[in-house]
Amino acid sequence: MALPGDLDALTKAFSGFGVDENSIISILGKWHPEQRKSFRKGFPQFFREDKRLFERWDERHIAFLEHEFLRFKNAMVLWTLHPWERDARLAKEALAKGDYDILVEIACTRSSEELLGARRAYHSLFDHSIEEDVAYSVNDSNRNLLVALVSSYRYEGARVNEEIAETEAKTLSEAIKNAEKRPIENEEVVRIITTRSKLHLKAVFNYYKEISGTTTEEDLEEGSSLSYTIQCISSPKTYFSKILASALKGSADEKNKQALTRVIVTQADSYMKEISEEYHKQHGVSLSQKIEETTNGNYKDFLLTLVARGD
Repeated sequence: MALPGDLDALTKAFSGFGVDENSIISILGKWHPEQRKSFRKGFPQFFREDKRLFERWDERHIAFLEHEFLRFKNAMVLWTLHPWERDARLAKEALAKGDYDILVEIACTRSSEELLGARRAYHSLFDHSIEEDVAYSVNDSNRNLLVALVSSYRYEGARVNEEIAETEAKTLSEAIKNAEKRPIENEEVVRIITTRSKLHLKAVFNYYKEISGTTTEEDLEEGSSLSYTIQCISSPKTYFSKILASALKGSADEKNKQALTRVIVTQADSYMKEISEEYHKQHGVSLSQKIEETTNGNYKDFLLTLVARGD
């Protein structure tokens, strides 16, 4: 008969994101047929009694476990890809799923050269330009913004024209607060957000607050592509900290769970230190500790290794 301690350890190994491979190997690998039978009978959440008198895996749980075993492999594959190819493949998958926030994330948090590289990789991998596929796949008011974002090549120098920044802040304020149509459909809003340097836009957002008494984040529809764009540009560490907080909740859906891998892998060499500090500031617990509590096995160990690169 399987020992209660072993059963408890297996329950923990099968819970959370990923699986604890070492526990599974050390326990299941030693069990005799009767011990495996007692495990099947003792876990109705995994198995159910078949009418032909044997314990069968619940199909949904098989799919769940297969997915959890894949998390480590998927993280490793993403990590070893060239960053250009990684972003190109993430963009292609995002288009297929309609996850426009991932396109925004790639377009707004990479340097101009990195985004250009991703566009080149996309062209090589899929025999289309990313601009072409975004324009074809997006059939709502997000189209013009997203096409302009993935096409952008922003100035990255230190010069900011304060007079122009203040004028464009007034343009944004009028478009957002008094528009007869949605701000994302305003050509001037799209032009400013997608062509100006990040330093220039930070000045624009500061003037916006002076003029309006509120921030763009407060005035825009939460969860909109325009809101995500401004968050990514103005404070990537805050944006990514929010994404990770949602991913590490016990109630996280699969989209949010996948974001845990994506964000940590893509940001390990860039914003990870700032993201970790912001996460700790917002939630009172370190990102590493939360990952330790929430994830399992090789997947957990790999994520912790990547997070530690920012220390």
